[in-house]
Amino acid sequence: MESQQAKPAKPAKKDEKISNVRGIRSAFLVILACAVVAVCVFMFVMGDAANFEGNDPVNGHPINLLGTIYKGGFIVPILQTLFLTVIVLSVERWIALSSAQGKGNTSKFVAEIKKLLSENKIDAAMELCKKQRGSVASVVYNTLVKYKEMDANTVLSKEQKLTTLRNEVEEATALEMPALSQNLPIVATLTTLGTLVGLLGTVMGMIKSFQALATSGSPDSTALSTGISEALINTAFGIATGAFAVISYNFYTNKIDNLTYAIDEIGFSIVATFAATH
Repeated sequence: MESQQAKPAKPAKKDEKISNVRGIRSAFLVILACAVVAVCVFMFVMGDAANFEGNDPVNGHPINLLGTIYKGGFIVPILQTLFLTVIVLSVERWIALSSAQGKGNTSKFVAEIKKLLSENKIDAAMELCKKQRGSVASVVYNTLVKYKEMDANTVLSKEQKLTTLRNEVEEATALEMPALSQNLPIVATLTTLGTLVGLLGTVMGMIKSFQALATSGSPDSTALSTGISEALINTAFGIATGAFAVISYNFYTNKIDNLTYAIDEIGFSIVATFAATH
C-alpha cells in the first residue's frame, strides 16, 4: 500500500467566535415592554384608591407620594417609559461592553500582545487572543491571521503587504463597532426627549393651575393643587430621565473609546512589527 501523504495544516480561520458581544438587537421591544410596565404601575399602583382621600382617585386629594405622582396626569407613564428604557438599555450596554472587554484586563492584554509581537511569537499571540476573547482580541486575532498570510506571500511587495495589514485592522474594527455602539443612539435621543416631554407635562400642569385661578369666585383649591402637582411631577421625571441618559451615554461612549484606542495601539504594533521583521 502506498503511504498516505501528510495533509497540509489548515490555515487559521478568520472571524472565529472570539468576539462574543451580547446585546439586545431590537430596542423597540425594550420600549414596548417598558411602556407596559409603566402603564401598569401608573394605573394599579399609583392609581390605587388607598392613595387618596375618600378612596377617590379622580376627585380625592392624594395622601402619599404615590398618589401625588398619579396626579401628574397621563404624561407620567410616558416619562416612566422613557426612564425605564434608559435604565434597561444602560444595563444592557453594561453587559455588552463587559463581554466586549473579554475575560481579562484590556491594558494587560495589550501589553502582553505587544511583548509577544516584539519576540515575533505570532502563534502565541493568537492563542492569547483565544483565551482573552472580546472585541479587541477578535480584531487582533483576525489581523494576525492576515499577518501570517502576508508572511507566506511571495508575490506582493512589502508596501503592499503593509497596506493589506492596515486595511485588515480597519475592516475588523469596522465589523466590531456596530455591536459596541448598538442602542446608544437611542439613549442619546432620550437625553433630549425626556426633558422635552417633562417640559410638556409642566406646561400642561401650569395651564390647569391658571384655569383654576381663572374661575369666578374663590379658586378651586383641588384643581389648583392638581395642576401644580402635575407640573412639578413631570418636571422631576423629565430632569431625572435626561440626566440619567446623559450620564449613561457619556460613560459608555468613554468605554467604547478606550476599547478603540486599545485596538488602534495593537494594530499599529502589528504593522510596525511586520515592517521591522520583513
